Amino acid sequence: MTSEVTEALARERADAVRRLADLEQLHLRIVDASRDDNADDEHDTEGQTIAWDRAQNSALVEATKERIAEIDRATKRFEDGWDGSCAVCGAPIPHERLLARPTATRCVACA
Repeated sequence: MTSEVTEALARERADAVRRLADLEQLHLRIVDASRDDNADDEHDTEGQTIAWDRAQNSALVEATKERIAEIDRATKRFEDGWDGSCAVCGAPIPHERLLARPTATRCVACA
């Protein structure tokens, strides 16, 4: 059980790291695009602003960093010998749940 779940965690972490790199590249493109543009995008009625794009991207970066930290905490739990029991009731978390949500700390009933 543990090796399948830790492999799932490794895949999720790799995906999150790639997503973070993509988001960081997007941030650079947003900044570069606005650097030479003196448009008053805050009052542009044609759509979203550059500030909104930056804020949305920043929120996605922070959420992705938190996801990586969550995956790292789950990996550490397994490395420390966690038996897959629910943090609330102590019942075993079903293997299928851990495969679907390898960062889960609670069984379905307690989640």
